[in-house]
Amino acid sequence: MSGSGRWLRRHPVEGPVSSRLVCLPHAGGAAGSFASWAALLPAGTELIAVQYPGRQDRIAEQPIEEMGQMADRLAEALRPLLDVPVHLFGHSMGTGLAYEVARRLEDADGFVMSHVFVSARPAPHRIDGEHRHRLDDAELVAAMRSLGGPDAAVYDHAGLLPIILPPLRADLALLDRYRPDALTPLSAPITVLGGADDHTCSVEELRSWSEATTAPTRVEVFPGGHHYLRECEADIVRLVSAELSAAHSLR
Repeated sequence: MSGSGRWLRRHPVEGPVSSRLVCLPHAGGAAGSFASWAALLPAGTELIAVQYPGRQDRIAEQPIEEMGQMADRLAEALRPLLDVPVHLFGHSMGTGLAYEVARRLEDADGFVMSHVFVSARPAPHRIDGEHRHRLDDAELVAAMRSLGGPDAAVYDHAGLLPIILPPLRADLALLDRYRPDALTPLSAPITVLGGADDHTCSVEELRSWSEATTAPTRVEVFPGGHHYLRECEADIVRLVSAELSAAHSLR
């Protein structure tokens, strides 16, 4: 696959593309976690899910452990697709990456995202030091199980651990090393989403994203823990779709 083809899993739409929603998964996650959203989005919205290196069909590639490198690669993959409004949705690890990609495209290309959605993580300049990538395998598995969600059962299969733990550990190293002292505010509006019972990110911490933009921000809280996305999928995609439709009507 080409450079952009390795990074982006594009879901075709009928008729012309009027906007794009680019979804960035959590640490250890893969593009397929957003596949079901495609059928729920407004007509003309192309869903693009990001596939990080080191997992699934990119398992032979070395995972990236530095946020700047990851953001540079992804921004480059997206540049050919900026002919229509683009919206970003980042969950957990994907929040910092969404900010960094939006920052690069705004600075280098003058392209402002129509909307940025960030989920289940405070703004990165408000996070204290973390060292999860240094946990041993048993500790790391226990930490991931504590987050709950429908994918937690995968850690019960010992034979899968040599496949899933290396990219997860690389993602956590990327997060643990990404500690900006401050954020240069974006020009795009930000909607912040979270789970009411997420012990990793309180509602007050979600509000820290207001410092990441000069545009309006809003916070929406859903039932569930850190991986509330699966449980509340229809409501979340409905909210996202409403923002996409509102942005389209303003054009």
